[in-house]
Amino acid sequence: MVGSPIEVRCNLFAEKANSDTHRGIVHIISFLQYEKERVQKEEITAATLTNFVKSLKLYTEMAEILIPWKKITRGLPRPRGVANDRAPTVDEIRQLIQYPDRRIKPILYTMASSGIRLGAWDYLKWKHITPIHSEAGGVLAAKIIVYAGDSEEYYAFISPRHIIRY
Repeated sequence: MVGSPIEVRCNLFAEKANSDTHRGIVHIISFLQYEKERVQKEEITAATLTNFVKSLKLYTEMAEILIPWKKITRGLPRPRGVANDRAPTVDEIRQLIQYPDRRIKPILYTMASSGIRLGAWDYLKWKHITPIHSEAGGVLAAKIIVYAGDSEEYYAFISPRHIIRY
């Protein structure tokens, strides 16, 4: 067989699971049991396990392998609906801006002011930032389009002032 090792292994699994569905189910259950133990050891989260299941479901669907997913996934841990995030404290921000790299301050101030997450920087471009001017001509704030072009797109605002004095 030609292809990457993972591709060869996936094709081999699909061939064997199509000829013996029970064997395919046993392999999937074994894999998910191993990953469930990793969730219990807190090596991965239940949400990560859920993503593994989604990938497997799509793969088996595309390979036309009939798997009783409702039965298999019944005993898996459910992911939490929300993250356990919190806003950083003023003292934590003060401590972070002491880092000598001068790029840190604007990043931290933007994140603290707007509430955007770290992943939003991957999508952010200068054209997504629009200044909001006062009648006197100064900049009051700026509007940011976060995750522009994505279904998760939303607006946030940042302040031009340093809210945190250090």
